[in-house]
Amino acid sequence: MATYAYIDGFNLYHGAVKGTKLKWLDVLALCQSLYPNQPIDLIRYFTAWVKPLTHDTKATLRQGMYLRALRTIPNLHICTGYFLSKTCVFPQFPFAYLNPNRPPLTVQINKMEEKGTDVNLASYLLLDCFENKFDDALVISNDSDLIFPIEMVVKKYNRKVHVFNPHRSRSPNQRLIKVATSYTIIDPKILPNCQFPDPLTDSKGQFTKPPTW
Repeated sequence: MATYAYIDGFNLYHGAVKGTKLKWLDVLALCQSLYPNQPIDLIRYFTAWVKPLTHDTKATLRQGMYLRALRTIPNLHICTGYFLSKTCVFPQFPFAYLNPNRPPLTVQINKMEEKGTDVNLASYLLLDCFENKFDDALVISNDSDLIFPIEMVVKKYNRKVHVFNPHRSRSPNQRLIKVATSYTIIDPKILPNCQFPDPLTDSKGQFTKPPTW
């Protein structure tokens, strides 16, 4: 019986570790904690390269160091999408008015959109299912875009898909609950025990987690 894990990297980051000291997260240890009864045969980790900004020029370097740590996991594959940056104009919130009889004031923002992660995750989940590579799948995400592929894998191909929601502060996704074999909100108490050692060693030598993150 093979078990594959599919991790939405940014969903996991923003839902579970952003703003904490737990960003040096060993995702294999996390998967094993979430699903302890079976070995994890393969992990597919989906992310996109962040772009350095004026106020945070080292973001790409920190991400690169974490991806280097992930590559020390022998059965992990990284699949990358990309970020699209575009300028948008939106109403201020709370709404501000110069004239209450006219629309609210607007503000121009630089909007960053991650592209490809959910499509790549859904595609690999379906491809691996079609090729009979797994019996059980773990999906770490709370993205509603994954509802249809998960439903197909479970109902049409009779595979088990266990969804783990990293967003403890959000309401459970009722549509994902409906189609998944099981649906669990990740308990943040397990994260301190799922950290990489520091320092780590790979084929290039020894390295440490970023001093500030």
